[in-house]
Amino acid sequence: MLLLTNIGQLLTLRGPAGARRGREMSDLGIIADAAVLCSGSKIVATGKRREVSRAAKRAREVDCEGRVVIPGFVDSHTHPAFITPRLVDFEQRIAGATYEEIAARGGGIRSSVDSVRRASRAQLARHVHSAFERMNQHGTTTIEAKSGYGLDVASEIKSLEAIRDAAAEFAGTIVPTLLGAHVVPREFAAQREDYVRLVCEKMIPRVARKPAANRRPKSANLPTGNRQLATFVDVFCERGAFTIAETRLIFDAARQHGLGLRAHLCQLSEASVAELLEFDPASLDHMECVREADRSLLARSNTVVTLLPGADYFLGATGYAPARGFIESGVAIALATDFNPGTSPTLSMPMVLSLACAQVQMSPAEAITAATINGAGALRLADRKGSIEPGKDADLVVFDVGDYREIPYWFGENRCWGTVSRGEFRLNKS
Repeated sequence: MLLLTNIGQLLTLRGPAGARRGREMSDLGIIADAAVLCSGSKIVATGKRREVSRAAKRAREVDCEGRVVIPGFVDSHTHPAFITPRLVDFEQRIAGATYEEIAARGGGIRSSVDSVRRASRAQLARHVHSAFERMNQHGTTTIEAKSGYGLDVASEIKSLEAIRDAAAEFAGTIVPTLLGAHVVPREFAAQREDYVRLVCEKMIPRVARKPAANRRPKSANLPTGNRQLATFVDVFCERGAFTIAETRLIFDAARQHGLGLRAHLCQLSEASVAELLEFDPASLDHMECVREADRSLLARSNTVVTLLPGADYFLGATGYAPARGFIESGVAIALATDFNPGTSPTLSMPMVLSLACAQVQMSPAEAITAATINGAGALRLADRKGSIEPGKDADLVVFDVGDYREIPYWFGENRCWGTVSRGEFRLNKS
């Protein structure tokens, strides 16, 4: 058993099941002078220190010395399966080139493909595991991890296998996602339909296939019960990538194979939200250019809108996603890093919270909710993750601050003191 005690502020986020909306996002369920008791990988008690400590016999005790404890961050949108940074893109952007101009010059997503195709599975797994560990040092305990830089069957499978290998060595929880529909690779430039068919008929069936019993990975760090290679299928639905019609074809194939759905949408241009909401996707991500009329559709749906202000910042965007409009319309929103080599090379959820507060006027409470219970909602894991309540997974973060509002306040500085991932405490020595 593990006892976190002498907690100055415990942010439980206890409340209704699922992602929070509107005013619910400001209710953090704060307990002062608190403690949390964990047994195995689960939380068994939370409350005032004196009350919880009575039940903690023979528990390993961690004195938090008045620090703040929150649920572990759920980073619900990352692209860790790459090898090299895109420094040429970075310099071209500084010189004034747009995202689409960089792609037209041979940069962008396609420029990451060659190195991933050349890399061995072991090399890729080492890079992915390193990213997972650094994310954890910033307080992230659950990570959605996409493929998407292989863009052929062998390399996409290799990327997901590398993610699975890295997950086996990681204390937290990994949610793998197939992003074979990131962009159309060069070799299919004149045969778009053939590539969409390849994603639907070759990639999706392969990643959805249940492995033989004697070949299943031993790790319990993947949330899918059958340990298939992917839990979700994602599509980059945007001009220069995939159309709404192509996305619907891929969604239909994924749904037929029992995989969850998510999409990059409305990052650079407007698109029809309604045509994708028909599929009940878990999350629609970016959403900077969403039509105001679509907010009511989103508010009535089960879909979480995941905002990625790190990408807006790094791209030098003049406008961020309309977070306040979403919140006031009753849309469930999450925050994630969008960690990737081209447009958001950050692993830090606290930095994303700071951007959300400073750039899109989310309150610190709303930002923490979006990065925890609503991130879990974006992965359809809110019954297990995202709040500190008995019966939920023991995923917590201890921040070396006296008030939770300091977490986004101290931007560019890592105040994460320690993490608990499925009941295992790790002191942050970074």
